[in-house]
Amino acid sequence: MVRTVAVIYGGISNENEISVITGTMAANVLKSGGDNVVPVYISQTGEAYTDEALADINNFKDEKFKSFPRAAIVYGGVCVLKKNGKFKKFIKVDVALNCCHGGLGEGGGVCGLFALNGIPVAGAGMFESAAFMDKYFTKIVLNSLGVNTAPYVYLKSADEAQNAEELGYPLIVKPAKLGSSIGITRADDFESLKAALDAAFVFDDGAIVEKYIENRREINCAAYYSAGNVITSECEEAMTSGDILSYDDKYAGGGKSVMPADIPESVSSEIKRITADVYWRLNMRGIVRFDYILCNEEIILSEVNTVPGSLSYYLLSSGFKKFYPVLQAVIVQAEEDWKNCAKKQILHTGILNGVSSDSFKLGKK
Repeated sequence: MVRTVAVIYGGISNENEISVITGTMAANVLKSGGDNVVPVYISQTGEAYTDEALADINNFKDEKFKSFPRAAIVYGGVCVLKKNGKFKKFIKVDVALNCCHGGLGEGGGVCGLFALNGIPVAGAGMFESAAFMDKYFTKIVLNSLGVNTAPYVYLKSADEAQNAEELGYPLIVKPAKLGSSIGITRADDFESLKAALDAAFVFDDGAIVEKYIENRREINCAAYYSAGNVITSECEEAMTSGDILSYDDKYAGGGKSVMPADIPESVSSEIKRITADVYWRLNMRGIVRFDYILCNEEIILSEVNTVPGSLSYYLLSSGFKKFYPVLQAVIVQAEEDWKNCAKKQILHTGILNGVSSDSFKLGKK
Protein backbone atom coordinates (compact mmCIF):
# COMPACT_ATOMS: atom_id res chain seq x y z
CA MET A 1 0.00 0.00 0.00
CA VAL A 2 1.26 3.44 -0.92
CA ARG A 3 0.69 5.84 1.96
CA THR A 4 -0.10 9.51 1.77
CA VAL A 5 1.95 11.28 4.42
CA ALA A 6 1.45 14.91 5.44
CA VAL A 7 4.79 16.40 6.49
CA ILE A 8 4.23 19.41 8.74
CA TYR A 9 6.96 21.99 9.35
CA GLY A 10 7.60 25.66 10.07
CA GLY A 11 5.37 27.20 12.72
CA ILE A 12 5.10 30.33 14.84
CA SER A 13 8.52 29.83 16.31
CA ASN A 14 12.05 31.24 16.37
CA GLU A 15 13.08 27.85 14.97
CA ASN A 16 10.90 28.09 11.86
CA GLU A 17 13.80 28.10 9.39
CA ILE A 18 15.51 25.13 11.07
CA SER A 19 12.18 23.31 10.85
CA VAL A 20 12.09 23.96 7.09
CA ILE A 21 15.41 22.13 6.77
CA THR A 22 14.04 19.17 8.75
CA GLY A 23 10.68 19.14 6.95
CA THR A 24 12.00 19.31 3.40
CA MET A 25 14.58 16.63 4.19
CA ALA A 26 11.92 14.30 5.61
CA ALA A 27 9.57 14.97 2.69
CA ASN A 28 12.23 14.03 0.17
CA VAL A 29 13.31 10.93 2.10
CA LEU A 30 9.69 9.72 2.17
CA LYS A 31 9.23 10.50 -1.53
CA SER A 32 12.39 8.54 -2.37
CA GLY A 33 10.88 5.56 -0.53
CA GLY A 34 7.74 5.64 -2.66
CA ASP A 35 5.29 7.43 -0.36
CA ASN A 36 2.92 10.14 -1.53
CA VAL A 37 3.93 13.27 0.36
CA VAL A 38 1.81 16.32 1.15
CA PRO A 39 4.11 19.09 2.43
CA VAL A 40 2.32 21.51 4.76
CA TYR A 41 4.28 24.60 5.76
CA ILE A 42 3.11 26.87 8.59
CA SER A 43 4.52 30.40 8.37
CA GLN A 44 5.75 32.44 11.33
CA THR A 45 2.46 34.35 11.18
CA GLY A 46 0.40 31.15 11.27
CA GLU A 47 -0.78 30.71 7.68
CA ALA A 48 -0.56 27.18 6.26
CA TYR A 49 0.54 26.47 2.68
CA THR A 50 0.70 23.25 0.69
CA ASP A 51 2.10 22.13 -2.64
CA GLU A 52 4.44 19.37 -3.81
CA ALA A 53 6.97 22.06 -4.71
CA LEU A 54 7.31 23.00 -1.04
CA ALA A 55 9.51 19.93 -0.65
CA ASP A 56 12.14 22.07 -2.43
CA ILE A 57 13.96 24.23 0.11
CA ASN A 58 14.66 26.84 -2.56
CA ASN A 59 10.98 27.83 -2.49
CA PHE A 60 11.49 29.30 0.97
CA LYS A 61 14.10 31.81 -0.12
CA ASP A 62 12.74 35.35 -0.47
CA GLU A 63 9.39 34.06 0.87
CA LYS A 64 8.49 32.32 -2.38
CA PHE A 65 6.24 30.01 -0.35
CA LYS A 66 3.63 32.80 -0.29
CA SER A 67 2.84 32.14 -3.95
CA PHE A 68 1.61 28.61 -3.19
CA PRO A 69 -1.93 27.58 -2.23
CA ARG A 70 -3.14 28.06 1.32
CA ALA A 71 -4.17 24.97 3.25
CA ALA A 72 -6.40 23.88 6.12
CA ILE A 73 -6.34 20.68 8.17
CA VAL A 74 -9.77 19.05 8.21
CA TYR A 75 -11.09 15.67 9.29
CA GLY A 76 -9.18 13.00 7.39
CA GLY A 77 -6.84 15.19 5.41
CA VAL A 78 -5.78 18.52 3.98
CA CYS A 79 -7.94 21.04 2.15
CA VAL A 80 -6.21 23.00 -0.58
CA LEU A 81 -7.69 26.48 -0.84
CA LYS A 82 -8.03 29.01 -3.64
CA LYS A 83 -6.57 32.50 -3.28
CA ASN A 84 -9.95 33.77 -2.12
CA GLY A 85 -9.95 31.16 0.65
CA LYS A 86 -12.61 28.97 -0.92
CA PHE A 87 -12.30 25.20 -1.22
CA LYS A 88 -10.28 23.89 -4.16
CA LYS A 89 -9.66 20.20 -3.41
CA PHE A 90 -9.36 17.67 -0.61
CA ILE A 91 -6.34 15.39 -0.12
CA LYS A 92 -6.94 12.34 2.06
CA VAL A 93 -4.03 11.73 4.43
CA ASP A 94 -3.11 8.41 6.07
CA VAL A 95 -0.63 9.72 8.61
CA ALA A 96 1.19 12.94 9.55
CA LEU A 97 4.86 13.47 10.40
CA ASN A 98 5.48 16.44 12.68
CA CYS A 99 8.70 18.30 11.82
CA CYS A 100 7.91 21.57 13.62
CA HIS A 101 10.57 22.85 16.02
CA GLY A 102 9.55 24.97 18.98
CA GLY A 103 6.32 26.77 19.77
CA LEU A 104 2.95 25.05 19.55
CA GLY A 105 4.23 22.93 16.67
CA GLU A 106 6.60 20.96 18.89
CA GLY A 107 4.69 21.72 22.09
CA GLY A 108 1.62 19.58 21.39
CA GLY A 109 -0.44 21.86 19.14
CA VAL A 110 0.21 20.03 15.87
CA CYS A 111 -0.25 16.66 17.55
CA GLY A 112 -3.61 17.75 18.94
CA LEU A 113 -4.75 19.31 15.68
CA PHE A 114 -4.22 16.12 13.70
CA ALA A 115 -5.59 13.88 16.45
CA LEU A 116 -8.82 15.91 16.51
CA ASN A 117 -9.05 15.47 12.77
CA GLY A 118 -8.68 11.71 12.80
CA ILE A 119 -5.13 11.54 11.43
CA PRO A 120 -2.43 9.45 13.17
CA VAL A 121 0.74 11.39 14.05
CA ALA A 122 4.15 9.75 13.75
CA GLY A 123 5.69 11.52 16.70
CA ALA A 124 5.42 12.29 20.37
CA GLY A 125 2.04 12.57 22.07
CA MET A 126 0.51 15.76 23.46
CA PHE A 127 1.69 15.26 27.05
CA GLU A 128 5.37 14.66 26.39
CA SER A 129 5.40 17.26 23.60
CA ALA A 130 4.08 19.95 25.94
CA ALA A 131 6.12 18.85 28.96
CA PHE A 132 9.48 18.62 27.21
CA MET A 133 8.97 21.86 25.27
CA ASP A 134 9.15 23.63 28.63
CA LYS A 135 12.47 23.23 30.44
CA TYR A 136 10.80 23.78 33.81
CA PHE A 137 8.28 20.98 33.26
CA THR A 138 11.13 18.87 31.89
CA LYS A 139 12.90 19.16 35.25
CA ILE A 140 9.73 18.21 37.14
CA VAL A 141 9.07 15.14 34.96
CA LEU A 142 12.67 13.90 34.96
CA ASN A 143 13.14 14.48 38.69
CA SER A 144 9.93 12.54 39.40
CA LEU A 145 11.46 9.61 37.49
CA GLY A 146 14.64 9.81 39.57
CA VAL A 147 16.76 11.05 36.67
CA ASN A 148 19.81 13.18 37.47
CA THR A 149 19.52 16.79 36.25
CA ALA A 150 21.56 19.95 36.84
CA PRO A 151 20.69 22.09 39.90
CA TYR A 152 18.37 24.93 38.85
CA VAL A 153 15.88 27.63 39.74
CA TYR A 154 12.87 28.71 37.68
CA LEU A 155 12.27 32.44 37.33
CA LYS A 156 9.17 34.27 36.09
CA SER A 157 10.84 37.70 35.93
CA ALA A 158 14.31 39.20 35.59
CA ASP A 159 13.58 40.96 38.91
CA GLU A 160 13.99 37.56 40.60
CA ALA A 161 17.65 37.31 39.56
CA GLN A 162 18.91 37.24 43.16
CA ASN A 163 17.05 33.94 43.70
CA ALA A 164 19.47 32.23 41.30
CA GLU A 165 22.64 33.33 43.10
CA GLU A 166 22.21 30.58 45.68
CA LEU A 167 23.36 28.12 42.99
CA GLY A 168 26.76 29.79 42.83
CA TYR A 169 28.48 31.19 39.76
CA PRO A 170 29.02 30.48 36.93
CA LEU A 171 25.42 29.98 35.76
CA ILE A 172 23.61 29.17 32.54
CA VAL A 173 20.45 31.12 31.66
CA LYS A 174 17.92 29.49 29.32
CA PRO A 175 14.56 30.75 28.05
CA ALA A 176 12.17 28.07 29.32
CA LYS A 177 10.38 27.22 26.09
CA LEU A 178 12.93 27.92 23.35
CA GLY A 179 15.16 25.44 21.54
CA SER A 180 18.14 25.45 19.18
CA SER A 181 20.23 27.15 21.91
CA ILE A 182 18.49 30.49 21.20
CA GLY A 183 18.88 32.94 24.07
CA ILE A 184 21.15 30.68 26.14
CA THR A 185 23.87 32.66 27.95
CA ARG A 186 26.57 32.02 30.54
CA ALA A 187 26.64 34.39 33.52
CA ASP A 188 29.71 34.81 35.75
CA ASP A 189 28.42 37.53 38.08
CA PHE A 190 25.21 39.34 39.05
CA GLU A 191 25.58 41.98 36.34
CA SER A 192 25.90 39.40 33.56
CA LEU A 193 23.12 37.31 35.13
CA LYS A 194 20.74 40.28 35.06
CA ALA A 195 21.68 41.03 31.43
CA ALA A 196 21.19 37.38 30.45
CA LEU A 197 17.76 37.29 32.08
CA ASP A 198 16.72 40.55 30.43
CA ALA A 199 17.63 38.96 27.07
CA ALA A 200 15.85 35.68 27.90
CA PHE A 201 12.61 37.46 28.79
CA VAL A 202 12.60 39.17 25.41
CA PHE A 203 11.89 35.70 23.95
CA ASP A 204 9.98 33.96 26.73
CA ASP A 205 7.86 34.41 29.85
CA GLY A 206 9.97 32.07 31.96
CA ALA A 207 13.64 31.22 32.41
CA ILE A 208 15.64 28.35 33.82
CA VAL A 209 18.90 29.20 35.53
CA GLU A 210 21.22 26.23 36.02
CA LYS A 211 24.50 25.73 37.75
CA TYR A 212 27.17 25.70 35.02
CA ILE A 213 28.87 22.31 34.94
CA GLU A 214 32.64 22.68 34.53
CA ASN A 215 34.60 20.26 32.34
CA ARG A 216 31.35 19.39 30.62
CA ARG A 217 30.93 17.25 27.53
CA GLU A 218 27.73 17.36 25.46
CA ILE A 219 26.47 13.84 24.64
CA ASN A 220 23.36 13.06 22.58
CA CYS A 221 21.40 9.84 22.14
CA ALA A 222 18.25 9.36 20.05
CA ALA A 223 15.49 6.78 20.37
CA TYR A 224 12.30 5.59 18.69
CA TYR A 225 9.71 2.88 19.31
CA SER A 226 8.86 0.12 16.86
CA ALA A 227 7.21 -3.30 17.18
CA GLY A 228 7.37 -3.39 20.97
CA ASN A 229 10.96 -2.23 21.34
CA VAL A 230 12.73 1.06 22.12
CA ILE A 231 15.62 1.41 19.69
CA THR A 232 18.47 3.70 20.79
CA SER A 233 21.23 5.21 18.70
CA GLU A 234 24.91 5.26 19.44
CA CYS A 235 26.02 8.19 21.57
CA GLU A 236 27.29 11.33 19.84
CA GLU A 237 29.52 14.00 21.33
CA ALA A 238 28.65 17.49 20.13
CA MET A 239 31.80 19.60 20.21
CA THR A 240 31.39 23.23 21.26
CA SER A 241 33.32 26.30 20.13
CA GLY A 242 32.82 27.98 23.52
CA ASP A 243 31.41 27.36 26.98
CA ILE A 244 28.06 26.08 25.70
CA LEU A 245 26.63 24.41 22.62
CA SER A 246 25.50 27.45 20.64
CA TYR A 247 23.18 28.05 17.69
CA ASP A 248 26.24 28.53 15.47
CA ASP A 249 27.71 25.24 16.71
CA LYS A 250 24.52 23.45 15.69
CA TYR A 251 23.66 25.11 12.39
CA ALA A 252 26.33 27.52 11.13
CA GLY A 253 29.34 25.23 11.07
CA GLY A 254 30.79 26.49 14.36
CA GLY A 255 30.94 23.07 15.97
CA LYS A 256 31.65 19.44 15.11
CA SER A 257 30.52 16.10 16.41
CA VAL A 258 32.16 12.78 17.14
CA MET A 259 30.09 9.69 16.38
CA PRO A 260 30.30 7.40 18.23
CA ALA A 261 31.43 9.48 21.20
CA ASP A 262 34.84 8.67 22.62
CA ILE A 263 33.56 7.70 26.06
CA PRO A 264 33.88 4.53 28.16
CA GLU A 265 31.59 1.69 27.10
CA SER A 266 30.08 1.63 30.60
CA VAL A 267 29.08 5.30 30.28
CA SER A 268 27.71 4.81 26.77
CA SER A 269 25.64 1.83 27.94
CA GLU A 270 24.27 3.78 30.90
CA ILE A 271 23.25 6.73 28.69
CA LYS A 272 21.43 4.35 26.37
CA ARG A 273 19.77 2.68 29.35
CA ILE A 274 18.51 5.98 30.78
CA THR A 275 17.29 7.04 27.32
CA ALA A 276 15.36 3.82 26.77
CA ASP A 277 14.02 3.81 30.35
CA VAL A 278 12.61 7.36 30.21
CA TYR A 279 11.19 6.76 26.74
CA TRP A 280 9.53 3.50 27.83
CA ARG A 281 8.17 4.72 31.17
CA LEU A 282 6.50 7.72 29.52
CA ASN A 283 5.10 5.55 26.70
CA MET A 284 6.68 7.86 24.14
CA ARG A 285 6.47 7.62 20.38
CA GLY A 286 8.33 9.01 17.39
CA ILE A 287 11.98 9.99 17.15
CA VAL A 288 13.21 11.71 20.33
CA ARG A 289 16.69 13.01 21.10
CA PHE A 290 18.02 13.06 24.66
CA ASP A 291 20.75 15.63 25.38
CA TYR A 292 23.15 14.87 28.22
CA ILE A 293 25.96 16.63 30.03
CA LEU A 294 28.84 14.38 30.99
CA CYS A 295 31.15 15.58 33.79
CA ASN A 296 33.91 13.01 34.28
CA GLU A 297 31.57 9.99 34.51
CA GLU A 298 28.57 11.77 36.07
CA ILE A 299 25.62 11.62 33.65
CA ILE A 300 23.22 14.57 33.73
CA LEU A 301 20.15 14.60 31.48
CA SER A 302 19.78 18.16 30.23
CA GLU A 303 16.94 18.26 27.67
CA VAL A 304 14.56 15.99 25.77
CA ASN A 305 13.75 16.99 22.18
CA THR A 306 10.53 15.42 20.90
CA VAL A 307 11.08 16.87 17.39
CA PRO A 308 14.87 16.87 17.00
CA GLY A 309 16.66 18.74 14.22
CA SER A 310 16.55 16.78 10.95
CA LEU A 311 14.81 14.18 13.13
CA SER A 312 18.29 12.96 14.18
CA TYR A 313 18.85 11.02 10.97
CA TYR A 314 22.62 11.36 11.56
CA LEU A 315 22.28 9.44 14.84
CA LEU A 316 19.95 6.73 13.57
CA SER A 317 21.34 5.99 10.10
CA SER A 318 24.40 6.43 7.93
CA GLY A 319 22.63 8.71 5.46
CA PHE A 320 19.35 9.86 3.96
CA LYS A 321 18.73 6.67 1.97
CA LYS A 322 19.10 4.48 5.06
CA PHE A 323 16.95 6.84 7.09
CA TYR A 324 13.79 5.85 5.19
CA PRO A 325 13.31 2.56 7.12
CA VAL A 326 13.45 4.53 10.38
CA LEU A 327 10.75 6.95 9.21
CA GLN A 328 8.74 4.02 7.87
CA ALA A 329 8.99 2.29 11.27
CA VAL A 330 7.62 5.27 13.22
CA ILE A 331 4.87 5.77 10.63
CA VAL A 332 3.81 2.11 10.82
CA GLN A 333 3.83 2.36 14.62
CA ALA A 334 1.63 5.47 14.50
CA GLU A 335 -0.89 3.66 12.32
CA GLU A 336 -0.88 0.63 14.62
CA ASP A 337 -1.37 2.79 17.72
CA TRP A 338 -4.25 4.59 16.01
CA LYS A 339 -5.98 1.32 15.15
CA ASN A 340 -5.62 0.11 18.74
CA CYS A 341 -7.00 3.37 20.08
CA ALA A 342 -9.96 3.18 17.69
CA LYS A 343 -10.95 -0.15 19.29
CA LYS A 344 -11.57 1.54 22.63
CA GLN A 345 -15.18 2.28 23.41
CA ILE A 346 -16.54 5.82 23.60
CA LEU A 347 -19.69 6.04 25.70
CA HIS A 348 -22.85 7.67 24.41
CA THR A 349 -25.09 8.06 27.45
CA GLY A 350 -28.15 9.56 25.79
CA ILE A 351 -28.47 12.05 28.66
CA LEU A 352 -29.39 14.87 26.28
CA ASN A 353 -32.58 13.08 25.29
CA GLY A 354 -33.94 13.71 28.77
CA VAL A 355 -33.05 17.41 28.95
CA SER A 356 -35.90 19.86 28.40
CA SER A 357 -35.42 22.06 25.34
CA ASP A 358 -35.85 25.26 27.37
CA SER A 359 -33.94 24.17 30.50
CA PHE A 360 -31.02 26.51 29.97
CA LYS A 361 -32.65 29.45 28.28
CA LEU A 362 -31.96 32.85 29.82
CA GLY A 363 -34.60 33.94 32.31
CA LYS A 364 -35.54 30.39 33.34
CA LYS A 365 -35.13 29.33 36.96
